[in-house]
Amino acid sequence: MRDSQSIFIQIAESLKDKILSAEYNVDERIPSVRDIAMDVEVNPNTVMRAFEQLQRDELIYNKRGMGYFVAPGAPEKIIEERKERLKKSLLPALFKEMALLKISIDEIVDAYKNYPKEAQ
Repeated sequence: MRDSQSIFIQIAESLKDKILSAEYNVDERIPSVRDIAMDVEVNPNTVMRAFEQLQRDELIYNKRGMGYFVAPGAPEKIIEERKERLKKSLLPALFKEMALLKISIDEIVDAYKNYPKEAQ
């Protein structure tokens, strides 16, 4: 997990990763607050904060007495959110570094083409 982020945000991002990788599918139940708390060894209240954030973002929903489920459209919302984050924060830093190091876009394209498929 990323040390610079709050633990509940790290948990929420991990759950988003699992939604994007189809480990958790739309309308499928996700593990309980208690189960996740035990897995990542944190207080259940911390996990609950992550669930509340995901619910506010309409990525999960609660069925009373049954647990939390992946909301319809969640994967698309996560992709859109992350694309925007990439464009606003990661790409400017990359472009600045490319300019400083005089790296061409062709070098980046080649590196991407040679990037191992299993790492993607």
